[in-house]
Amino acid sequence: MTDDWEDRKSSFPVIDVRKLTDNFLPMILQKAQQVEVDDGICVVQSFEPKPLYSALEDLGFEHVTEKVSDHEYRVYFHRTEKKPITHESGADIPFKPTAILNYKNIDDALANIVVDFWEYIWDKDDSAIDPKTKLLLSMSNAIGASRFRQATRELIKAYSLGVTVKELDELFSLFAWDQGIGHFASEIGPSTVFGVYKHIKKREQEGMDRRAIMDEIMETFGEENPNVGTLYKEQGQAF
Repeated sequence: MTDDWEDRKSSFPVIDVRKLTDNFLPMILQKAQQVEVDDGICVVQSFEPKPLYSALEDLGFEHVTEKVSDHEYRVYFHRTEKKPITHESGADIPFKPTAILNYKNIDDALANIVVDFWEYIWDKDDSAIDPKTKLLLSMSNAIGASRFRQATRELIKAYSLGVTVKELDELFSLFAWDQGIGHFASEIGPSTVFGVYKHIKKREQEGMDRRAIMDEIMETFGEENPNVGTLYKEQGQAF
């Protein structure tokens, strides 16, 4: 019963990420995978880490959140069943909102505001727009504003959720139509987001499966790519 594990939650191993300035999600997912059914972990952060909720829920966890202070939240995750990490489940969808950590560097209260806004846009249970379409809309808006870093991240996330090359073909044709041949040639064509699109199309034509393509993309166009990552990386610093 829920009351049973809540009585035991103080014994869960603690993962304190308050002082981390890089992407801590892969580390938490790795630790979460090792948790047995009916055991749990406790994540401590200086803002409410709402993006973790859906990621760990997809792995078979439920949670309880305690606000200790304005600068300390403790989230107790209890595993009810084991589910594998997959892009399709959403647990392993690439590019979680790591930029929230930038707001945390300014102020924890600001980070909480941004997290609430993120949840309203991207984690609504009753969203009228499906996630893939929402990502393509966000990608299109980012390309229109020449925010190619954001557009790249949205394209890769959309592809992980099943967007097809034919859909991307039509979308990039629309960009040429809406923004003009000259702008497309000088700005969009050399961009990272167009590079990802070409990579996907080439690999699919060669017969590579989507999961293998995703692995390749994340190796080349992941957080460590300076044109894609959202966290500042000092010289010689690894993510």
